[in-house]
Amino acid sequence: MKHATLYDIETILKRTYKHFNDRDIDATLAVMHPDVDWPNGMEGGIEHGHEAVRNYWTRQWKILDPHVEPIHFDEEADGRINVTVHQVVHDVEGKLLIDQIIHHVYTFEDDLVKSMEIKKAD
Repeated sequence: MKHATLYDIETILKRTYKHFNDRDIDATLAVMHPDVDWPNGMEGGIEHGHEAVRNYWTRQWKILDPHVEPIHFDEEADGRINVTVHQVVHDVEGKLLIDQIIHHVYTFEDDLVKSMEIKKAD
């Protein structure tokens, strides 16, 4: 079985960020492993599985308007994919809350996102 190359993964993740920014939950979840571990950046902790991630985003988007734009992709020594991201978050009234550069570090399993970790930029 042929595994995805870094170029393939970069293409998939760019499309996935677009789906997230468009609030297309189904298309975003389509690239995630059924047992995905996803960080809850709003309330803390980890969401496990598609339905937990769906519920988290549904809650989040009622009070926040996040936009994440991938800037750069790197493969780490352990095979994880480190995406430098420009994150801009407004409240639902449009007030700017966050404008920062962060890292999303992805682990893939069976060419699907198995987990993502949020790290602060250096």
